[in-house]
Amino acid sequence: MAFNLDLYTKSLRNLGIANTLALGAAHRRMRSLPRGELVPLRAPRVGTVFCRAHTSDLGVFRQIFIEREYRCLDDIEDPGLIIDCGANVGYASAYFLARHPRAQLIAVEPDSGNFSTLRANLARYTSRTTLVQSGVWSSETGLVMCEDTFGDGKEWSYTVRPNKPNEAPALQAVDIGGLLKKSGFDRISILKIDIEGSEREVFSRNYEDWIGRVDRLVIELHGPDCEATFMQALKPRAVEISRCDELTVCSFRRPQ
Repeated sequence: MAFNLDLYTKSLRNLGIANTLALGAAHRRMRSLPRGELVPLRAPRVGTVFCRAHTSDLGVFRQIFIEREYRCLDDIEDPGLIIDCGANVGYASAYFLARHPRAQLIAVEPDSGNFSTLRANLARYTSRTTLVQSGVWSSETGLVMCEDTFGDGKEWSYTVRPNKPNEAPALQAVDIGGLLKKSGFDRISILKIDIEGSEREVFSRNYEDWIGRVDRLVIELHGPDCEATFMQALKPRAVEISRCDELTVCSFRRPQ
């Protein structure tokens, strides 16, 4: 078979290799920049988003826009409410909003640096987004950012914990049921959870009132304790569970 340059180029584009090469060029360009400086990147199907030099943002960009980590949700048609728990700098939120032009989205992120970049990345969607600087918990309690390193300790792995009795809270936690109630929607079409271990608390108590009002849930589980707690919460539910890379995907059947 004769070599077909056009077909070869198209295949590379479909595989995301062209985007990967562009990302490599962006990484080289950032080496000379001060830490945290915002660099515009072109995200497929989304447009320009911002990435901070010398942070984990490039890794998140690769996961969301090149590896398409949330492709497992691409079959959902016309979702109403999307809640992004652990929104980081907003790449997943932007992916969802660009794909679903009529959806409303709530993005929750506790870290102030991540939240500032999140706000910049979702500025074009102001009319369809609610941004909440907070941590997701099982109840509305006081929180502080954890001092202990979780994962690799980079910006995509920051965690929260309840404040101690002698400690002033830095944040007021939100719970998923409260977010749903304030949204004005009856159900959550897409619930994305990536909260670096706090899912163990979220699914240990006070989840019964809202979990039956979720259509599709996608979660990254951090360790066997989190997985066991999550699976126990799902036991009485009519749900189909699948995997997509590091994600656990749950499709809930609505009551008849």
